[in-house]
Amino acid sequence: MAQQQNSSRSILIVTILVALVLVAVIWPLSMIGKGGSQTGGSDDVEGRIQPVAKLELAKAAPVKSDGKPQDGATVYNSVCSACHASGAAGAPKAGDKAAWAPRIATGTAALVKSAINGKNAMPAKGGNPDLSDAEIKAAVEYLVGLAK
Repeated sequence: MAQQQNSSRSILIVTILVALVLVAVIWPLSMIGKGGSQTGGSDDVEGRIQPVAKLELAKAAPVKSDGKPQDGATVYNSVCSACHASGAAGAPKAGDKAAWAPRIATGTAALVKSAINGKNAMPAKGGNPDLSDAEIKAAVEYLVGLAK
């Protein structure tokens, strides 16, 4: 009987200790959302958990300011160089004669058609639908000129 009484007493003490620990842990956490701060500073929680950077996509403004078509170098530098300068997505690098030779052999008209309509990983008009066909042709001729 004495052993049963000691066991009940031990269970009661352990239960009280667990309850105290839970209160000590949960109470400060519940105060954070009510204006309390775990760090004791006046920092806003939302401000501390904001991402380091934010990415926003926006349509680029057209470069044409005078209404005239852009020349090939301008189109290349603003659109095409994103892939053709580094060879990204399998694009032949600008000035790489070996990579451009078989493409040049198909003719300028075929290259212009591929650039306007898109081919493989390259989207139509290099991803800039605001470019005119004449601007695309000028960019293709510029790229071909770099590879000759």
